Amino acid sequence: MCKGLAALPATCLKSAKDMKHRLGFLLQKSDSCDYSSSQGKKEKVSSSQRLSQEEVRKWAESLENLIHHDRGLAAFRAFLKSEYSEENIEFWVSCEEYKKTKSPAKLSPKARKIYDEFISVQATKEVNLDSCTREKTSHNMLEPTLSCFDEAQRKIFTLMEKDSYRRFLKSPYYLDLVSPPGAGCGPENCKRNHAHSLDCNSNIISQCA
Repeated sequence: MCKGLAALPATCLKSAKDMKHRLGFLLQKSDSCDYSSSQGKKEKVSSSQRLSQEEVRKWAESLENLIHHDRGLAAFRAFLKSEYSEENIEFWVSCEEYKKTKSPAKLSPKARKIYDEFISVQATKEVNLDSCTREKTSHNMLEPTLSCFDEAQRKIFTLMEKDSYRRFLKSPYYLDLVSPPGAGCGPENCKRNHAHSLDCNSNIISQCA
């Protein structure tokens, strides 16, 4: 013990030791609380992000079910991006947002932005529309309303439904969610009537080996 501490009365030394002990205990308790709080937050986040198999299977029932689900929309968007055709879903989403516009003064600038981005001849993300629909939508730009993109949006929805949506259901972007690694595809879930089965517990398009 150093001379400075040796010169202190015994009662002071005892008080100092007690304080050190209490401080150490409080720090340990604080660390424990922080860890518990952190674990609680992680569990809460994990719980909120958990996706049920029932929800995923509903995506295979219709494109509408898929893109009206936040996680489904994100998965479908990622798939389309991998195929370099994400402009279709981006146009659809933009139309949905446009129809929520409450201020009449904002209709024209918003409509023009969507038109310039997805429909005009020089559009940076031009969607595949027939000439008749494109011409009608162009005419609607003269006096934009909440429904001015409805026909074009329906056309793109149908295009995705008949084409990219079907490929999505056969892709890892969907199959990895509906059949997590290790889950397998047992007899009780799969029907082997065709080489490319159209049913795996819920009309899910998949290939059962």
